[in-house]
Amino acid sequence: MTVHFIGAGPGAADLLTLRGRDLIAASPVCLYAGSLVPEGVLAHCPPGARIVNTAPMSLDDIVSEIAAAHAQGKDVARLHSGDLSIWSAMGEQLRRLRVLGIPFTVTPGVPSFSAAAAALEAELTLPRLAQSVVLTRVPGRSSAMPEGENLAAFAATGAVLAIHLSIHMLDKVVAELTAHYGADCPVAIVWRASWPDQRIVRATLATLDAAVGAELERTAIILVGKTLGSEEFSESCLYAADYDRRYRPIGPAPRFPEAS
Repeated sequence: MTVHFIGAGPGAADLLTLRGRDLIAASPVCLYAGSLVPEGVLAHCPPGARIVNTAPMSLDDIVSEIAAAHAQGKDVARLHSGDLSIWSAMGEQLRRLRVLGIPFTVTPGVPSFSAAAAALEAELTLPRLAQSVVLTRVPGRSSAMPEGENLAAFAATGAVLAIHLSIHMLDKVVAELTAHYGADCPVAIVWRASWPDQRIVRATLATLDAAVGAELERTAIILVGKTLGSEEFSESCLYAADYDRRYRPIGPAPRFPEAS
């Protein structure tokens, strides 16, 4: 018996890895975060599977369900939205399972910030504009931020920020970032990235409040940075005709002659 922790992707039912799909299909028990995992993903569950929405459950309740399946020798597909490496609450479950001696695997999923960038048709890292993306959030009721992790500190680097779980504090976000990026810095908000009702607002830090209006729903990502919508960037060396690289040796004395 194994518990398979699976990143179910950002929302669209077909943004699920093949491995995730096959593990769901092979697991007679499925625990899923019903508030964020689309029902279309559950279509891969085998006939007669026990399907449990964990949205109203406590950690103790969830572990009890897993322990019951373990006692019966039944594999469990444990579905979380997006990717499991960030804000999934997987860590506390794995800690409990290690204590109980219950085996598990982890299968990554498409993260929500990637789906948001795709919706914007944006490469977040462009030469000489930004080469780093910071995934962060503001302090919330369920999680404080460690000392030193704050928007101002990250903004000071000039990196692109992908700000999660923070739409309810949009005024605070704009105020803290404007001092570092400038009022004309591009910003975009993507609500429910990849879902059928996905919505996008593009603006600058100065115009964002007016552009958003009253649409402050919780399932949104705020992206801030110079690369959003910019056409003023250098081309990379990777595909430059005069760039000597292993798979395209250039000149009489290429750097990687063995590849020629």
